[in-house]
Amino acid sequence: MTVLDSHSHVISVTDAAKSGLPKLLRDAENGADIIVERHGKAVAAVVSMRHLGELQRLEIDLRETALLLSRAATDTGHRTGLDEVLTTLGLDRAELEAELDADLAAGRG
Repeated sequence: MTVLDSHSHVISVTDAAKSGLPKLLRDAENGADIIVERHGKAVAAVVSMRHLGELQRLEIDLRETALLLSRAATDTGHRTGLDEVLTTLGLDRAELEAELDADLAAGRG
């Protein structure tokens, strides 16, 4: 799917106002993507809910792909264990577990 395809057409704000909202909506429902321009610059688009849903799914896919590529490009393979993180922060697993147990016993957890 492309953002602009053979079913897209461009109209001016003036022409959009002349044709009226009901016609723009009907055209969008029938699959047309209407690009509205003011002074030759695109300022709005009227698209069907189906097309909007496709665009939103593509946006999610693009974000997930970018995240995956970023992770793949920066992954050194090194993994840090919880105990190493706790030690680095000056914490002790046994003390934290005892504190959690005390909080749970006191109804604070």
